[in-house]
Amino acid sequence: MQALRLHAGPKARQHIEQHGLRPQDVGVIPAAAGGPKGLILGPIDRFLFGEWLPQSTQPVHLVGASIGAWRMATACLGDTVAAFERLERDYISQHYELPPGQRRLTADQISGRFADNLKLFYGGRVEEVLRHPRYSLHIVASRGRLLLQREGALRTPLGYLGAFATNALHRKALGAWLERVVFSSEPPGSGGVSPLPFATQDYRTRQVPMRADNFMEALQASCSIPFMLRPVRNIQGAPAGTYWDGGLTDYHLHLRYRLPEDAPIVLYPHFQKAVVPGWLDKAWRGRHRSSPALDAMLVLAPDPAWIARLPNAKLPDRGDFTRYGQNLAARMQAWSGATRAAQQLADEFAQWLHRPDLSRIEPL
Repeated sequence: MQALRLHAGPKARQHIEQHGLRPQDVGVIPAAAGGPKGLILGPIDRFLFGEWLPQSTQPVHLVGASIGAWRMATACLGDTVAAFERLERDYISQHYELPPGQRRLTADQISGRFADNLKLFYGGRVEEVLRHPRYSLHIVASRGRLLLQREGALRTPLGYLGAFATNALHRKALGAWLERVVFSSEPPGSGGVSPLPFATQDYRTRQVPMRADNFMEALQASCSIPFMLRPVRNIQGAPAGTYWDGGLTDYHLHLRYRLPEDAPIVLYPHFQKAVVPGWLDKAWRGRHRSSPALDAMLVLAPDPAWIARLPNAKLPDRGDFTRYGQNLAARMQAWSGATRAAQQLADEFAQWLHRPDLSRIEPL
């Protein structure tokens, strides 16, 4: 294994030591926020959802924020492999031409085009996503409180300044400014929304049924990065208010997961080892460590030395939009090179599943 590293919590490692890792062992798959970094996980997504998980029949909870929500919604489409291939192509080729005389796009312009892209991608197929026979989809968004109840030229930066300062004192205190809202699908025969597959005592949380009339809004809200896109206002069926990127409250979904005895593993394809709780926690390295909440988790992450061999010696990221500016061809070349190289991640995981080597599992 030259590209992939495996990191397991103690319960996950113990289970793998006794049983290996089987598709029927997976109860939850989280998908992190992180923008273009998520592109690197495309080949693993295609392998997991197109080849490996279909060998089992158990229900699986898919939990995503921002780009992770887009990935997990795509996993619920019938032609999964083709859908993930299209997601990769569309994401890499996205390009916003600047109107004449304009130096940068406004948040309104980006939000409008992003909404159009979601309609093109999921148009006519929303029920297919929401009624998947096995997968329960949970999309995380952040609902503003106090100054962040509404957007404004002054109140938004002041609100996020307050949120940052409050979060610096204690993560749970961030709930005064932002609350976690989870939009959950209603699988066939369930009689209602799927119960959340994680505990919510850590943070102010609401759960909302995800339906055909609010799916697009919920997904756009989960991807609405402050100052880059407009937040989504008053989502159908949800508490009134302003909804922002789900990564603000749950950047890497560091949650206390609830798992059934017969599917005791949280399988987490991720672009790094650390599972950072919220976007505002990036500066607080002490919050990047593992915790008992992750005991049942197996993280699949690229080796840093392998990342150093990618174009620009890094994962694709949002900074590339500035780096390449209007040079779409150059950015596409770099991102396509990274995603082609990422096939090695999926190949190595498939080989490890065929012959698990416990010496390759590092502590999470």
